[in-house]
Amino acid sequence: MTILSVAQDACKVIGLDVPSSLLSSTDREHVELVAIASEMAQRIARGHEWQLFARIHTLTGDATTEDWSLPTDYDRMPVKAQLWSSALDSALSPIPDLDRWLSLDIQSFDFVVNAWTIYGGLMHIKPALALAVTVKFFYQSNLIVAPASGTNKTDFTLDTDSFRLDEQLLKLGIIWRWKEAKGQAYAEWLDDFEELKERLVARDKGSRVLRIGRPRMPSGVQQAYPQAIPFP
Repeated sequence: MTILSVAQDACKVIGLDVPSSLLSSTDREHVELVAIASEMAQRIARGHEWQLFARIHTLTGDATTEDWSLPTDYDRMPVKAQLWSSALDSALSPIPDLDRWLSLDIQSFDFVVNAWTIYGGLMHIKPALALAVTVKFFYQSNLIVAPASGTNKTDFTLDTDSFRLDEQLLKLGIIWRWKEAKGQAYAEWLDDFEELKERLVARDKGSRVLRIGRPRMPSGVQQAYPQAIPFP
């Protein structure tokens, strides 16, 4: 369903005349409707780590580069993001605290396992990946809109564009957000939106895997001390 069709269905509820075109319109109400549709699409996309937007990025070491550009469609890392190297049995060590990263950098620690962090729009890995060593990681793409033809994009620009996730959820989001902005009762529509979102999130996780027996290592285990330990 195109964004025009979603907006037309929403207009039947919020009391606007059903538009024959939307993105090219300069009518104040249509401009507001487009803004709300874009806002809700972004909210929905960022409200869950949707499998549809999960992508894998690969870095290939050259023994020199420590600062890497993020993918062009990068939105964010998953909450439990890990970087996996072709040269290691364990994941690289994340350093989420920037002050900790800075102290390790200034003190020139020798890392047993490559460490990584993100700042300044770049991914930083120390020490530099060895020649031809690859590192892969999942990220969430910001390409949430599908055009009628061509490549996916970040926002609606044509009436024929479609939201890549559930259109019914987008319609409910447009309705409650419009009503809220206009000072109208919107709680019922917000409840319907949240209920449908939760069902879609639960469905998006897929079937659970049944594991039998005790795991050899607890989930979520990190390297306790990624630096080399000096001995006298």
